[in-house]
Amino acid sequence: MYKRLELHNHTTESDASLTCEDLLHWMEADQVDAFGLTDHNTISGHPKMQKLLQERSLDIQCIYGMEYTTYYGHILCLNLKEYVPWETIDRRRPELLFQAIQKKNALAGIAHPFSYGYPFARGCRFEMELTDYSCVDFIEIFNNPEPLHQVNEKGLLLWEDLVLKGLPIAMTCGMDLHGRWEMGDQFATFIRGEPGGDISAELELAVRSQKTCISKGPVLEVSMTPDSRFLTFHLADTKKPGFSCPDASGYLVTLKTPAETYTADPDRMFPIDKLKGAEYVIPKLYYKTTDIENLICVAPVLHLAGQSRLPGM
Repeated sequence: MYKRLELHNHTTESDASLTCEDLLHWMEADQVDAFGLTDHNTISGHPKMQKLLQERSLDIQCIYGMEYTTYYGHILCLNLKEYVPWETIDRRRPELLFQAIQKKNALAGIAHPFSYGYPFARGCRFEMELTDYSCVDFIEIFNNPEPLHQVNEKGLLLWEDLVLKGLPIAMTCGMDLHGRWEMGDQFATFIRGEPGGDISAELELAVRSQKTCISKGPVLEVSMTPDSRFLTFHLADTKKPGFSCPDASGYLVTLKTPAETYTADPDRMFPIDKLKGAEYVIPKLYYKTTDIENLICVAPVLHLAGQSRLPGM
């Protein structure tokens, strides 16, 4: 079962026009399985949302978090159970804050690393001098309202570069919701989970194992044949509202390795030996062409060390 997560949202507890109750209704109406509550520099909305959910019998769940909003960039926290002070943040040693967040058993990630920000909104672009990416759990590679080429494409390329170097960093995306914004034909984060399962635990497992996925609609599943000679592909329909594909035969798959990017037909098996011993592979799904404008899904990272197993979907 795939669960759709909208991980980056704000309320009137910081700078949005939605109350906690408004956000809950908006997410429920769009058939979201779970959503993040990530107000700027405050967790004051947490008890309010908890009360709302306790008073109602709803299938939707909340992932409690916060967005640290500094002059040098934004840090997104998920599964945050208590406030972690950040007033002494050091631009030249941001690892200290990431590690402090992780010590509270929360997930720490970089939000919209290439946001336009300066000079219009100083601090949105991530300008901290991060040298040890091992303390980063995830990167928000698509922030839907941001410009595609100037911001999101750069975020995707940064994440790909780090992953293909062997860093176990997961990907997420978000609406960065501040109002009643249309969520159709936008990227959402998907993970596998059980009906009624603990979404916080399922998210942590997906992030730790690089099994998150972002998609506008279908999820690209990649598996290995029993003889370990071929990769096979399957498209799982998540039934995300607002997505429609007029011709499913127009889908293309790419497999990105540190050396090269290969194009595959989703209806045919792909020989693993073509990947020339690549240890890490990033599969993506496109429609018609491999231009980023036609990107549909970034699937979980494939770990092909020894070609003995795939930790994918």
